[in-house]
Amino acid sequence: QVRLVESGGGLVQAGGSLSLSCAASGLAFSSYVMAWFRQAPGKDREFVAAISASGTRTIYGHSVEGRFTASRDDKNTVYLQMNSLKPDDTAVYYCAACTTLQYLTANFHSLEGHYGYWGQGTRVTVSS
Repeated sequence: QVRLVESGGGLVQAGGSLSLSCAASGLAFSSYVMAWFRQAPGKDREFVAAISASGTRTIYGHSVEGRFTASRDDKNTVYLQMNSLKPDDTAVYYCAACTTLQYLTANFHSLEGHYGYWGQGTRVTVSS
């Protein structure tokens, strides 16, 4: 049984930082591209970041590029470091695993339909 469990969400002031974690189990973690998506109230789910299976390559959504950093370790955990947070970053953040084994590409891995495993989400609120 595949499980993705996010943690680290909370309330932070604008300009602050927050680090999210996603612990994965039940899958060959080192084989999967992992990603972060987010969904703000009343909006569609949005691509945030993805990291290659090897951890050597990352891609980011335009709204977070330069402020967020995705990483992963060899203990089945993927991270999202979020800096210079803005109120517009307020959302539920989801971790996802791409079930198609493919080289990391922006056009493919920014689409939520390619991700077969999802966590339950962690809420991030950025106050102004």
